[in-house]
Amino acid sequence: MLGNHGRSITKAIFTPLARVLARVGVTPNMVTVAGTVATVAIAVICIPQGWIWQGGIVLAVVMFGDSVDGTLARMTTGGTRFGAFLDSTLDRLGDGAVFGSLTAYAVFQMDDSFVRTWAIISGICSIVGAAAVPYARARAESVGVVAKLGIAERTDRLIIGMGTAILMSLGLPEWVFAAGLTWVAFASFVTVCQRIWFTAHNIDEGTP
Repeated sequence: MLGNHGRSITKAIFTPLARVLARVGVTPNMVTVAGTVATVAIAVICIPQGWIWQGGIVLAVVMFGDSVDGTLARMTTGGTRFGAFLDSTLDRLGDGAVFGSLTAYAVFQMDDSFVRTWAIISGICSIVGAAAVPYARARAESVGVVAKLGIAERTDRLIIGMGTAILMSLGLPEWVFAAGLTWVAFASFVTVCQRIWFTAHNIDEGTP
């Protein structure tokens, strides 16, 4: 939900930066790759070590800034099919790194307790959800249905997952973090179901 509403904001913010990058020859694919490498590196280095709020702030800047690739693409090439494929594929790596690192934090940094077990299980389910939600959309599009709907888009999942982790690192109880991962896992499941239902009711039965 947040992802759809935030695109006009990011466009307004990043248009000046995109113009500068275009002038110096930076391509949208370069921005996409650089953003993903930075996201994965920050997530796997900071979060499992317990540097959550520090890593969270840097991740927010990097992942927000990564939106410039879309603006740059529209300004230069107009967007290519390979660029869209690359962006979507590398987003999955970034999401997996973030939720995998949050789960690793629960495994290695939290004391043995019910909340720790809860966080680990929810984290694993979140990793699966991070892959299943975009996969459902991609498969729907492969059969001619644009299933771009659901209660938990990528931005929503990242904000809730990282946001509750940061709140925990600043002093809130660990169950807040576990509850955040639970929401991500549950909302991802609901979103997949929404996309399956939408596809089932809009698919052309003649499409192979």
